[in-house]
Amino acid sequence: MRSIAVINQKGGVGKTTSSVNLSAALAQSGRRVCVMDLDPQAHASLHLGITAVDDQPSMYEILCGDASISEAKRRVNDNLCVVPSNLDLAAAELELAGEVGREMILRDRLDDDPDEYDYLILDCPPSLGVLTVNALVAVNEVFLPLQPHFLALHGLSKLLRTIEVVSRRLNDQLRLSGVMLCMYDSNTRLAAEVSTDIDEFFQATKGGREFFRGARFFDTRIRRNVRLAEAPSFGQSIFQYAPQSNGSIDYQALAEEVIAQEQNAVMHERMAA
Repeated sequence: MRSIAVINQKGGVGKTTSSVNLSAALAQSGRRVCVMDLDPQAHASLHLGITAVDDQPSMYEILCGDASISEAKRRVNDNLCVVPSNLDLAAAELELAGEVGREMILRDRLDDDPDEYDYLILDCPPSLGVLTVNALVAVNEVFLPLQPHFLALHGLSKLLRTIEVVSRRLNDQLRLSGVMLCMYDSNTRLAAEVSTDIDEFFQATKGGREFFRGARFFDTRIRRNVRLAEAPSFGQSIFQYAPQSNGSIDYQALAEEVIAQEQNAVMHERMAA
């Protein structure tokens, strides 16, 4: 299983849109996918047409109560399920503040989950608090969505430092494995310039840092597309809402790149053997 946290502490960069539609694309390709919504705004849950009602366990009960992941999980289709969130999760930061080992709670819950997936994708909140650290401890990979804007680099060093600290102290399997550009406008010179700047930033920052090993700047650019903005209000992924749109084409292409990552890894292992 590949476990991936989709993270950026800056809001409005396409994080939830990417979490949901990449998951839907992978599921459409025959992979078994589980989305975990760690954002109290519950946008990933709503995007997939799922609402955590009062008597239904959610991420809050998993982290702060006794609910199991299996009890909270809701099925979207044959290959895709979601563990929903709601506003109660906003209280988790305070309730877990004094909890011993609070960073490990989600990892322990996942260890107890008997279900198997090909991909576990965590949609994280736009912050670097307890919820995000729980995600980083529980997964092996990080995908970083960025908007091709000069402000995209603002705060990026802090985010990378947080990932590196968690990798060094709490989860030595954690790696930044993918960077994706969202809301890309190919008609502007700014997008191309900033894309080059971001690529150069990552190349210069890599150095000998272990958690960067295998990081890839995805070739697919998620173009700015109004259909992607409309789909959540219908509780549908882009593949249900507008299957012929640019958004659908782009996220399918991104899913193919993600699948190719593991195929390349298997090939390298065979060559090394």
